Amino acid sequence: MLCDDIFGRSLFSRKQREAHSAPGWKLFGKVPLRESPPKDSKIIQQEYEARASKSDQSPSLPTQGRRKNLEFEPLSTTALILEDRPASLPAKSEEEAQRHRQEYDEMVAEAKKRELKEAQKKKKQMKERFKQEESIANAMVVWNNEILPNWESMRGTRRVRDLWWQGLPPNVRGKVWSLAIGNELNITSGFFLFYSLFHVSVKTDSADRESSLDLIKLDISRTFPPLFIFQKGGPYHDLLHSLLGAYTCYRPDVGYVQGMSFIAAVLILNLEEADAFIAFANLLNKPCQMAFFRVDHELMLKYFAAFEVFFEENLPRLFNHFKSYNLTPDLYLIDWIFTLYTKSLPLDVACRVWDVFCRDGEEFLFRTGLGILRLYEDVLLQMDFIHIAQFLTRLPEDTPSERLLSCIANTQMISSNRKWAQVSSCLSCYSDQPVEFVCERNAGRKLNANILPATFCSLQRFLFESNRRSIWAR
Repeated sequence: MLCDDIFGRSLFSRKQREAHSAPGWKLFGKVPLRESPPKDSKIIQQEYEARASKSDQSPSLPTQGRRKNLEFEPLSTTALILEDRPASLPAKSEEEAQRHRQEYDEMVAEAKKRELKEAQKKKKQMKERFKQEESIANAMVVWNNEILPNWESMRGTRRVRDLWWQGLPPNVRGKVWSLAIGNELNITSGFFLFYSLFHVSVKTDSADRESSLDLIKLDISRTFPPLFIFQKGGPYHDLLHSLLGAYTCYRPDVGYVQGMSFIAAVLILNLEEADAFIAFANLLNKPCQMAFFRVDHELMLKYFAAFEVFFEENLPRLFNHFKSYNLTPDLYLIDWIFTLYTKSLPLDVACRVWDVFCRDGEEFLFRTGLGILRLYEDVLLQMDFIHIAQFLTRLPEDTPSERLLSCIANTQMISSNRKWAQVSSCLSCYSDQPVEFVCERNAGRKLNANILPATFCSLQRFLFESNRRSIWAR
């Protein structure tokens, strides 16, 4: 009875329903629905029960089939469902259906094969990663417990050199770099504190100093921009600016030269600020770095000439290709040496280069250059002058460290039984007397003052166009 009262009673008066008719719908071309005659509550109840019982009696096989299809490798490229044509289209012939079935099976098999290959690749990468992490952990124990406490006696042993080549663990990298670079200048942490404060106090006393500080600010903004830790607002911005400013006060004869910010940034990432300043000052005081940062023409050309000797010795085809375009080493070596490869190579690869550079010295910088040319020899042989220069200035971001180090290891730095130091010392670009050319392949050639005229012209252009600044002129 209660149900009869609910369904039989009119909740709204007839006048109200008429008042709420929808004449507004006619504005959109719609006509209100015709009112159907009211049904008895018992009839409504019977119709509802009939529909419910009909849905309960529906077969379950199609549902199970659909569930089976859904469970067939979900979220996968192999979860392809072969469907017949819609009923509105002509049915497939038996031959066509069989061909489609075969194509479908081939697509699924190819997708499974591709996914399996990708899974195996990821598994291999994870395995290599775990192996590398385990190797780093073991190496870190050896460095901390055995090598560093006995540094002077063990640094030159074969075992330490082999471990060094494999890469320094990040936790000891800064310490090893600092020890390997040394402190011939006898700088203390007090030097850094003094010159950083002095740099702040005198930074506006001279227009030339102010312009140099502007150059430092500009260079810092372009130092490892993807990391966004050295740009203004980043956690290392002030520290990098302070270190570079302190160095320009410490060495006004050198001042600030573009590219220094990259070297200082790498040291800051691996050392405390005072130790980073000490390492930075001593590193730039090495003969090769000082020759480049003070732009010593004679020494720079000597390094370029020595590099070409080993270039021709190791990569004769590529050497001749470069020579055909008159492409000289200064076009790419200047950027590599000024920034110690930190601008051209990915940061993690550059750190691996630094590891061995701290061990072997300047020779390894030029050996690394030859290793890069060896790694990309096939690519470079297909390029012209412009594309070669662009490619070598900005190397691929996915440069593999292990393959690069393998190419470096295969680069021989001995020519006619002479090592790098011997070759570079016997080359004098301004000598009046020709000297013997030491490449075995060209034993009879002579080298005179005009061996690198194009290099000298390019170097002159570089000096003219560079924005080299000093804190104050002397």
